[in-house]
Amino acid sequence: GARHIHPEVSARMEYAAIVGGCVGCATPQGAALAGIEATGTMPHALILCLGDTLKATEAFDRHIDAEVERIALVDTFKDEAEESLRLAEALGEKLWGVRLDTPSERGRVTAELVAEVRARLDQAGHSHVKIAVSGGLDAERIGYFRAAGAPVDAFGVGSAISAASAIDFTADIKEVDGRPVAKRGRIPGLTENPRLKRLEL
Repeated sequence: GARHIHPEVSARMEYAAIVGGCVGCATPQGAALAGIEATGTMPHALILCLGDTLKATEAFDRHIDAEVERIALVDTFKDEAEESLRLAEALGEKLWGVRLDTPSERGRVTAELVAEVRARLDQAGHSHVKIAVSGGLDAERIGYFRAAGAPVDAFGVGSAISAASAIDFTADIKEVDGRPVAKRGRIPGLTENPRLKRLEL
């Protein structure tokens, strides 16, 4: 979702997404704040400029550091299952995964499409290739894939995070010098949370 917001706040938004439970983010700045490596895939623009998904994936493979996972978009020009097989045959074990990002104009990514791509890859001996799904994903849409038992290995969520509704909260003082204290209506004392770390200032 970094592309949807001002660059001055995108790193903080991605850091907040990691704290909130996401396992990766796309920008180097957000990843640095979170203490992880940035992750992502090639853009549709690369495929459009080079005119072929395989050419674009091979160019990505030639020019991007080897430790970056090779995740190829497969919905740009051809059938997603056929394109996935073509890339898996060409890249072999170097291909970490394929990303399905079929637009709403073509019916979006469906659980059935994911199942077909998985079956075709497995039948051709490419069970190592993972499937990532993206394209307007939110909690409800991810729930749809989960409920359908779709074999999705990773979800790429962007605008649902960057344009999420505000969460109303307060940063109440609950303890002063080790003494529980709070305003009326709040429970005094620290609220334990395993994801929070105490900082020594």
